[in-house]
Amino acid sequence: MKLRLFSRGFRFTTGNGKFYKKMDFSDPPAKASLCCEESVEGAPPTYAMYEALKDSCQNNATYFHPDDSENGQRLYQGFMTLIDHIDTVWPLVDHVRKVAPSYDFDAKSPGNGYRSFVSVVDSCVLHGLKLSRQVCTGRDALLFRKGYFVKEVESCGQLLASLGTCLHHLQTLLSWAAPGELFPIEPHSPEELFSQADTINQYCFYGRCLGFQFLPSMRGILKGISICMAGFSEAYYSHGNLISSVWTGGQYLIDPEMRARRIVNISQSASVEFCKAFWFLAESEIMKRVPSLMSSTVAVNKIITLPPEPIVMTTNEGKEMTILPPTVHIGLQGLNVRLISVNKRIGMAGEGSSTLPPAEGIIFHCHGGGFVAQSSKSHETYLREWASKLNIPILSVDYSLAPQAPFPRALEEVFFAYCWMINNFKEIGTTGKRIVFAGDSAGANLIAGCTLKILEAGLRPPEGLFMAYAPLLVSFIPSPARLLCLMDPLLPFGFMMRCLKAYASPNARGKVEKRSSKENSTSNATTPVEGNGFLKVSPSQEGASEGPSSFEEVSPSDLAELQAHKSGSERRQSSDTTISAASLTSEHTAAAGITPTEDKSQQEPESENSSTLIGEPPLLHDGENKDHKKRIKTRISEAATGLMGAMSSRLAFITGSNNIRPSQEELAVRSNLDALIARSPSDEFIFSVPRDPLLSPYWADDELLKRFPPVRILTVHLDPCLDDCVMFAKKLKGLGNEVGLDVLEGLPHGFLNFSLMAKEAHEGSNLCVERIKQLLDLENHANTPDNTEL
Repeated sequence: MKLRLFSRGFRFTTGNGKFYKKMDFSDPPAKASLCCEESVEGAPPTYAMYEALKDSCQNNATYFHPDDSENGQRLYQGFMTLIDHIDTVWPLVDHVRKVAPSYDFDAKSPGNGYRSFVSVVDSCVLHGLKLSRQVCTGRDALLFRKGYFVKEVESCGQLLASLGTCLHHLQTLLSWAAPGELFPIEPHSPEELFSQADTINQYCFYGRCLGFQFLPSMRGILKGISICMAGFSEAYYSHGNLISSVWTGGQYLIDPEMRARRIVNISQSASVEFCKAFWFLAESEIMKRVPSLMSSTVAVNKIITLPPEPIVMTTNEGKEMTILPPTVHIGLQGLNVRLISVNKRIGMAGEGSSTLPPAEGIIFHCHGGGFVAQSSKSHETYLREWASKLNIPILSVDYSLAPQAPFPRALEEVFFAYCWMINNFKEIGTTGKRIVFAGDSAGANLIAGCTLKILEAGLRPPEGLFMAYAPLLVSFIPSPARLLCLMDPLLPFGFMMRCLKAYASPNARGKVEKRSSKENSTSNATTPVEGNGFLKVSPSQEGASEGPSSFEEVSPSDLAELQAHKSGSERRQSSDTTISAASLTSEHTAAAGITPTEDKSQQEPESENSSTLIGEPPLLHDGENKDHKKRIKTRISEAATGLMGAMSSRLAFITGSNNIRPSQEELAVRSNLDALIARSPSDEFIFSVPRDPLLSPYWADDELLKRFPPVRILTVHLDPCLDDCVMFAKKLKGLGNEVGLDVLEGLPHGFLNFSLMAKEAHEGSNLCVERIKQLLDLENHANTPDNTEL
């Protein structure tokens, strides 16, 4: 077979020189909105894309078959393996492709987990086709790098094989659910699903092919975050051994296989405290300055501390009712809310005189962060933009965080903040004529739950809800979109499960930890990935990369500086009990040496949940040479630890920070690697979540959902929570509610936090503004009498 290359297209010839096919394919990713549609004129049918990859692989395999070198034969085997995988995957993906459209919300908003997986497989094929073309183009060149392309082709083959396994799981899900339903009718667990097919090799999703399913503008960002996650884990688990951390962190940049192993291990084994610490890096001192430098300028950006005092409300029927401040889990605490406004307005507390009248509307916002991390500060990048473009104030709630404050603490605080806002419109610069709730991720869940509480209490509801990539069914009920977390760089399977468990099932915490602490060093060691009933790593991948295997957990208090916030209770240790000048702190006060309320940092380290121990599968080395290198490395590491310990102590003395070293008892427990490795992550993922509508709004009573205000939901095709959004929108639509759904291409869960870094993410943020404007509908209500009492 002879190949001719024409710009971005392929033209193949048979032996007699007759052309039989001409194809032109775009670069990955494939569009999920189009992956299940009939071919349009001028575009090749989808099957032709798979055939093109097979033909290209066959061409390369024929070329390298006579090559007797090791890399030449590996290339030959790699391309032949790709052909086999294509033959296996095609009938599976074709079946899913045909049925996927029947699960959409409507024809104008195509999107569901089945459609997403079809687009992911198509993106993989496009990635393989692009790679094969590169080999075809450069294989005759003098400087052709066989070794590089061997790894790329083999990685692509592993990727396609793992996606084939996922497609088998989708076949099972199709049999579990009724037509048009994305959630199973009868109770089924993830463990039951994953036992139906072969194991999934997760390494391929986080190595050389990381981010293949996302837009090009996001791939670099996601790769950078993954490298930071792997490098941060080195610092987090190494006693502050900075030299070793920097060295191995740099290796993650140049060694994709090493990075993949680390990320998979973190996902399956790292505690929720690691998730909190890593996500809170978005609120480090450096990142705190980003919004003020790159985002829109706002005149008001301050923290208001709400006093923990009863609030008297008037119901829709004119009756008075008293709303008590939250006390569950962490007791009576003040509550911080952030007020952001592009302009100062008449009546704004603590802002002096102004001639601008109060705004007609207000945005009541809740931030995301998996219920365990982040705050209004880390979401300020897009909130400033929203405040500027909407020209109305935004009030964002800094609710308490799990695991210190699990459900229902955060929801009660959001409801309490809403009641306070209703009674204090003037102080925040609005008439309150139109109220729109807005939230992303965990925040979207909270505003939906808050709406249910408002309707149950008979209070004034908001005029609209805007929810971005919302988890509305807080339980790991298997669905096609939930499987996307097996390959998600920002929301991996383990992270999602631990956040869910910390918030929704706090009583299940500690059972595994307690058992693990009783294990002794003579127990039979089983690596976490081998003992995981959900995701087992194939034996062929166990030694995928070489590198340090130091993966021990120290107390999170060792990195107190990196955890800018621990929980809401710690953030709000304030003596302020009334709204006054002392409790209204603008951002510019920091320059004058005044510490903002939110920056009364957690100077007390966490005392609970700090003894969770985890372990990375140790790398086994044979031979005295490797043992010798290992001993040398250990000595160097010990020396570096001593040096950096002395430097850290000196730095702590200069800065006044608390440098807390682990105790001898903690070190002894951490050295019990057999006990660490014997713990199976699958055990800690077996827990129950109550079927509470306030926790999972999807389960709310139909009569209550019928009273929901207009809803706009925005999500992305590659979001593990996509099916939550689709099914909730379907449910509201079926009840006659006004609801709209937007599903964006190629963006990850949490893309709003990258709105300043990627064009498409910024465009998505602008679409959010448009949907919120529709809910505000201020123009149509400009002449409506305002009967709201301030």
